[in-house]
Amino acid sequence: MRRQQLDIQLKTPEQIGKMRAAGLVVAAALAAMRDAVRPGVSTADLDAIAESVIREAGGVPSFLGYHGYPASICSSVNEQVVHAIPSPRQQLAEGDLISIDCGAVLDGWHGDAAITVGVGEVDPKLLRMAEVAQDAMWAGITAAARGTAAGTGRLTDISHAVETAVRAGGRYGIVDGYGGHGIGTEMHQDPHVLNHGRPGRGPRLVPGMALAIEPMITMGSPRTAELSDGWTVVTRDGSVAAHVEHSIALLSDGVWVLTAVDGGRGRLGDLVTARQPVSSPS
Repeated sequence: MRRQQLDIQLKTPEQIGKMRAAGLVVAAALAAMRDAVRPGVSTADLDAIAESVIREAGGVPSFLGYHGYPASICSSVNEQVVHAIPSPRQQLAEGDLISIDCGAVLDGWHGDAAITVGVGEVDPKLLRMAEVAQDAMWAGITAAARGTAAGTGRLTDISHAVETAVRAGGRYGIVDGYGGHGIGTEMHQDPHVLNHGRPGRGPRLVPGMALAIEPMITMGSPRTAELSDGWTVVTRDGSVAAHVEHSIALLSDGVWVLTAVDGGRGRLGDLVTARQPVSSPS
């Protein structure tokens, strides 16, 4: 069987600077939505906040109109895993867990990130799951940084690091069939980044790559189903899910977390590139 040839877009430092600018717009939108999350707020309210922040920064929501998607964010509550469409009828309630996925394109370059947020007082077990997802994402980013620096990294080193961190965190389901991706002049590019797998496989990790790392885990079975709206993905067993994501760029002197305000330095330290943004919002 012939292997599919991947078309991986490598970026110059200047282009990565433009992606950083888009990433900071996404970070600002997610921060505004995080602050707005509370009981009684609708997912449509959050969508309006995101679109406002993105457009005021001179950007365009990446999701809006993407293959016909009708909103600026995906707002997945409880058993909804990803791609849930915001609605004025879906109001957040005390104890909910919501995953908010947001993307923006600025000057032709995309940023993409997701957060999981508790609504009011939330079961600590659910918050712990969200924390494990975060830790797994950062484990994947760390693997990417170290593998690139050593010149020996392979794509599935990221996948293996994510899976290892999830398994170490508890008995959670790792959603199959969905994962991270390349990002740049399009929101979704090669390669697909699985959240599980053996290390040492796939294309080499090299400077100029930009990837979105996004674990999706559940409190129960990893099996999912797509609803009749053609977008919303839910857990088959009704268990609550968490989804987090950052877009990163690999450079010769380190990794740059494009959608983290601090570039990732708070979690990664010296693994973060020393380069300064070439292009960023004023």
